[in-house]
Amino acid sequence: MARAFAGQLRERKGALINIGSVLSWYAVGQGYSTSKAALWSATNAMRLELAPFGVQVLGAYLAQTDTAMNPGNSADVNDPADVVRDILAGLLQGADEVLADALTRQVRAALAGPVTAHYAS
Repeated sequence: MARAFAGQLRERKGALINIGSVLSWYAVGQGYSTSKAALWSATNAMRLELAPFGVQVLGAYLAQTDTAMNPGNSADVNDPADVVRDILAGLLQGADEVLADALTRQVRAALAGPVTAHYAS
C-alpha cells in the first residue's frame, strides 16, 4: 500500500505511519513474528528511500492493545487512545519510532544483548 502512494507522499512531503508489533523483535513462531520483523525492516528501508524527499516514515510498535482483535483479554493491554496520542506526538516531533508501552520498550532495548537472553533454554 505504501508503494502505491509513494509518489503522492513525495509530492506532498507527507508522512507514513506503519503500525508494527513488539513481536517484530520477539519470535513466537508460525511466521507471525517473521511478518512483523519484515515490516520493521521495510519501514526502515522506506524511511531511507523517502527521507530525501521530505517524507517522514514513522514506525509505531506496541504490545497487546484493547481492540476487537483482543476481546476479553485479561492481560495488561494498551488503551487505544493512549497509543494514538503517542503516535501523534512522535509524528509531530519527527520521531523515527514510537514504542507505545513498557513491554515494547523493554524488548526493543534488549536487542543489543545476546539472543539467548530472550528465550529460555
